[in-house]
Amino acid sequence: MTVSYTLEVADVKFAGFSKLLFRWKGSIYKLLYKEFIVFCLLYSSISIVYRCCLNERQLKLFEQTALYCDSNSNFIPMSFVLGFYVTQAFNRWWGQYTSFPLPDNLMMVVSGNVHGTDERGRLLRRTLMRYANLSSVLILRSISTRVRRRFPTLEHIVEAGFMTEDEQKHLDHLYSDFNKYWMPLTWFSNLASQAREEGRVRDDVALRLLMDELNKYRGKCSMLFHYDWISIPLVYTQVVTVAVYSYFAFCLIGRQFLNPKQEYPGHTLDMYVPVFTLLQFFFFAGWLKVGELIINPFGEDDDDFETNQLIDRNIQVSMLAVDDMHQNLPHLEKDKYWVEKCFTLPYTPATAEGTLKPAFMGSTYDMRFVGEDSSETSIHSSVVDKYLPITVWPQSKLKGKTHRGVTLLCFPGKDSNARNTKAHCKNAGEVQECDVQYVQEGEDICHQIPSEDQNDPKLD
Repeated sequence: MTVSYTLEVADVKFAGFSKLLFRWKGSIYKLLYKEFIVFCLLYSSISIVYRCCLNERQLKLFEQTALYCDSNSNFIPMSFVLGFYVTQAFNRWWGQYTSFPLPDNLMMVVSGNVHGTDERGRLLRRTLMRYANLSSVLILRSISTRVRRRFPTLEHIVEAGFMTEDEQKHLDHLYSDFNKYWMPLTWFSNLASQAREEGRVRDDVALRLLMDELNKYRGKCSMLFHYDWISIPLVYTQVVTVAVYSYFAFCLIGRQFLNPKQEYPGHTLDMYVPVFTLLQFFFFAGWLKVGELIINPFGEDDDDFETNQLIDRNIQVSMLAVDDMHQNLPHLEKDKYWVEKCFTLPYTPATAEGTLKPAFMGSTYDMRFVGEDSSETSIHSSVVDKYLPITVWPQSKLKGKTHRGVTLLCFPGKDSNARNTKAHCKNAGEVQECDVQYVQEGEDICHQIPSEDQNDPKLD
């Protein structure tokens, strides 16, 4: 089963990811522990031989070999090759996930456009969706080991109810050298055309909609088949594998702790356990294991796709949508806010504190502008000094006259309600009065045009 830990990382907390390190199922430890043990045993064996079994000439030769391997192992471009490979494998993994054939869109179209509450109409809708699910079972049976174990033969598919015995005979008698997963979809299209002739599908637009959704569904089945057929080139997989394994093969010799008495550069300390070499093996070999895991997600690993569960889900919801829910609507009632033009949805006490905040109106919504001429921004009045200057653009027409660069002044009071007041507008070095509506700082700022100018087209 796919390992899910989404709930545990829903909130950022102290050592949030660290708690995931103690899981075993689906972990890197489960994937890598065998290779890690083999590497440790090989390193220990070489170290014991170096320390206990060699004479002086052999020691000298081994030490020179170790220095050579250590200095030249970095010529292997492991990080670049491995990083690019895992990136391609991840893109392939995501593409296979998005190509999984889900019948949701198709069952909505069938339920809404294949009419009839009698037995014939019900039979048409259920058969159409059964054909669609049969096609997905046939393609998944061809690419997924889990589904193949579940349905090893067509008889098992017949026993599960995806196909009748007569349909199996038709499928067997249709000769083809290639995979037959597309044949039930051909039955679907012919049956949909028959439903159109019977008037169950009422117009050609609805039939076209059925065909479009069917082709999308077929395209996903075909894409899964081609993902299984066309893999990442084998040579690239081989290059990556050779690069990683050869690098750590050289590390088995090159990362040995040599005799400090020989005073080799970088070998002044004799530690029996190569901590950083083991960490490096864990990271890079684990990275290779990640690529090996996600290159084909239709196996039986812990994090592979739950194909059998998806098959069960698809057949259940599709039959529910086209049968039990077809024209089975709840009674229409007026909603709770039928008579309210403006309403607020309730919150629980646990969510109200962090949710009931002013709505985001844009990053520049409360932006304040200051005129280019600093002399225009100062108004010598004890009343106007309480206001904040806000430049209005484009030009506004007030009192029948056009003023350029009009500066509106907004009073930053504590009252949250907007109010109408006589405000001072400054232009060209003089203070004039105009009818302007002001709101609080951070609230909507708007102005009222006098009634005699309301129909002036220049104000638009």
